[in-house]
Amino acid sequence: MRLVLVGPPGAGKGTQAELLKTKLGVPHISTGDLFRAHISQQTDLGKEVQEYLDAGELVPDEVTNEMVRGRLAQPDAANGFMLDGFPRTTAQAAVLGEILAVDGHRLDAVIEFRIPEDVVVARLLARGRADDKEEVIRHRQQVYRSETAPLLDYYAEIVKTIDAVGDVDEISERALRALRGEK
Repeated sequence: MRLVLVGPPGAGKGTQAELLKTKLGVPHISTGDLFRAHISQQTDLGKEVQEYLDAGELVPDEVTNEMVRGRLAQPDAANGFMLDGFPRTTAQAAVLGEILAVDGHRLDAVIEFRIPEDVVVARLLARGRADDKEEVIRHRQQVYRSETAPLLDYYAEIVKTIDAVGDVDEISERALRALRGEK
């Protein structure tokens, strides 16, 4: 199964991915984890990412695309994967489609974790991280709505929307039911 997880920051995508990867038997591929791995291994891409981060800039699509292309070529992703944080834009989605098409594959589903903004804000503020200030959280929500939410239209035919409010196991079960085509 080839999946993309979509939802605003704080929707619980990472938590759900850790549960779902075992149940689905596919690796969880997070762009944040890819960035950290390349930086710690001091690969050429990692050095490039570090330069952008040090300058306070976003990592360009070309760099992120290459990291994902390399990761999807690894043997554990041959029979499927769960992407978290990629694609972030419709331009990245087009690249993902090209990467998959080379081997005759396509995405099976996009799981949208839908959650009210106020619930996300409360959830993230409760974590108590230094960068989790309300204005920063609300700005990240706005960036999600403007840059990432258009993916839902792009992938409209394969989007499975689930309610991301509730108990972790409950949400996981909703995702599995959605993937099975159940209500």
